[in-house]
Amino acid sequence: MDKSIKSSALNYGLYLGLALSLITVIIYATNLEIFVKWWFGIGLFVLIVVMGIMSSIKSKQILGGFISFKDAFGSYFLTVLVGTLVSTVVSYIIFNIVDTDAAKELNEQILIVTKQSMERFGAPQETINEALAEAQKTDNFSIGNQLKSFGISLVIYSIFGLIGSAIIKKNNPDQA
Repeated sequence: MDKSIKSSALNYGLYLGLALSLITVIIYATNLEIFVKWWFGIGLFVLIVVMGIMSSIKSKQILGGFISFKDAFGSYFLTVLVGTLVSTVVSYIIFNIVDTDAAKELNEQILIVTKQSMERFGAPQETINEALAEAQKTDNFSIGNQLKSFGISLVIYSIFGLIGSAIIKKNNPDQA
């Protein structure tokens, strides 16, 4: 990957990380319940994918309108990797160092949302009770769960990055 597009992707990743961190801090300071809303997760997902795609498009511009699939995906992935890593570190600091009570409150909110969702989908009460008992044992903000979530998210974002990179790529006919 060309040094200039690596630099551009890194900058986009830092902007993404800053945006995600600011969103996290603002919601932490105003209303923790927003963290468990379905539309919040979708909004963050869209923001991350869009920033990754914008990074690939910028890299294509830097390279004069042509970009290989590998470079387009590399730009996307570096942006998403850096942005989500910064956000994960900030979340870990907030919920494990600054305010562990907020993490406990969010874990409780997650249990409530899980129960409501399972009831809406008509799950048997026994299944709901088992799932909630298992979920109560889980600390969603532990370092292990944060890293697991980070890894799973990267895989999911990468799938969208592969699709976006396939659309964005444009081979230079002079180099064929």
